[in-house]
Amino acid sequence: MRPAALEMLEVTPRHRRVGLQRQSLAAAVAVSPSAMTTPSPTDQTPTAEPASVRGAHLASDFTSSLAVDRRMYREDIAASIAHAKMLGRQSIIPQSDADAIVEALATIRAEIADDTFAWRSDLEDIHMNVEARLYELIGEVAGKLHTARSRNDQVATDFRLYSMRRAGESLAACRRLQRALLDQAETHRATLIPGYTHLQRAQPIVFGHVMMAYYEMLGRDADAFASARDSADCCPLGSGALAGTTYEIDREYVARELGFTRMSRNSMDAVSDRDFVLDLLFAAAKTGVHLSRLAEDIVIWSSQEFGFVSLSASYSTGSSMMPQKRNPDYAELVRGKSGRLTGALVSMLMTLKGLPMTYNRDLQEDKQQLMDAADTVQSVLEACAGMVSEMVVDASRASEAAADPALLATDVADRLVRKDGVPFREAYARVKARVLGELDGAEELPQLTALRSVAMRDVAGGTAPARVSESVMRAYGELWAARLRGEW
Repeated sequence: MRPAALEMLEVTPRHRRVGLQRQSLAAAVAVSPSAMTTPSPTDQTPTAEPASVRGAHLASDFTSSLAVDRRMYREDIAASIAHAKMLGRQSIIPQSDADAIVEALATIRAEIADDTFAWRSDLEDIHMNVEARLYELIGEVAGKLHTARSRNDQVATDFRLYSMRRAGESLAACRRLQRALLDQAETHRATLIPGYTHLQRAQPIVFGHVMMAYYEMLGRDADAFASARDSADCCPLGSGALAGTTYEIDREYVARELGFTRMSRNSMDAVSDRDFVLDLLFAAAKTGVHLSRLAEDIVIWSSQEFGFVSLSASYSTGSSMMPQKRNPDYAELVRGKSGRLTGALVSMLMTLKGLPMTYNRDLQEDKQQLMDAADTVQSVLEACAGMVSEMVVDASRASEAAADPALLATDVADRLVRKDGVPFREAYARVKARVLGELDGAEELPQLTALRSVAMRDVAGGTAPARVSESVMRAYGELWAARLRGEW
């Protein structure tokens, strides 16, 4: 006689859509793989199978998420193990059954890790694949695992755990890039280079100051990933389909077992909330924008027209036709991938904007967006860290460009204000006239140098080498503190 829980599985739409002609999930595990093989094109004719059967195949492909959510197998099995342990502790199921489930789940986890697990494409997601294998290993006892749990709170729990892990990985990657930027800043804390506004030469600065500007951006990105990780750190397991459960479960125990620091407070919100996904996607998109700006600067600096930096062979490529060229392909790809990250955020916002309470199948789309964005931002962070680390600055050429007298126009105006008491607007006009060649040549204006110019900007956050050195030392301390916190 079959358990009542198994009878309920048979009539759910999700299990009908997989296109299997079965009476139960337990019976499904015995279906021969050859029976599920799709005929080759040469074997098919327009009337080879009824439309209803073809529709079943289409529904199975259309609703399947296995190709995406199998990446959450660690989280799925961890959540199931914690749930099974809790069921045993609470005497909701016999302790011996809970122990058997936990042991079998550990076996399944090892099989997946070793790439010996037989994935079933006819079972639409990671959860059904694991459950089917569980039936193979321990029989009908496997059906007890789903006691006091819905697929809705199960998926939400798995995805929160996955998001926490990926946010932590991106946070660590931000810190590594910050370290690369910081090392360049320390090396070039007194290397002169032109500063730009509107991509026009503006004032002399030091190259270390530029690197520290990007260090600050990446610090905010790291904070955003830390915030996204905190946003996902909320255990929804125990919320059921939407209204909770009638069993006397111990949600606090499950949350502790899984490493959550808090539990959800409303079951309806818990199964439908994907704000944590938006938070992680926003962090990734913002990071992508910052890295796109860095990449654009590197593309410009490495051009022959500027020649301020050169990229290593590891992070540039040759031309297929022109042997003299080295192209900044890594920087260009970083710049290009920022659109992909922004697109993932916008796509997820559009998915969520019209959903009624509570869970809707639209939410299956959340994983593909987040996983691709997490992969993308991780790759661009790592590429930038390597590219910056191996980037060589041509200090002579950069300093030569920074010595352009026109870059000192503001300094000359400021000196007229300080020394002669000239109102700044008048000083500005006099210097502008001199720059444009309109001033009487008999009038002498103060002479300065680029090195003197940057040294005079000795204010907090300024480009003076002494201030940049202070910023570098402070930043090394920040990264050390982040390492002690386990961020990287």
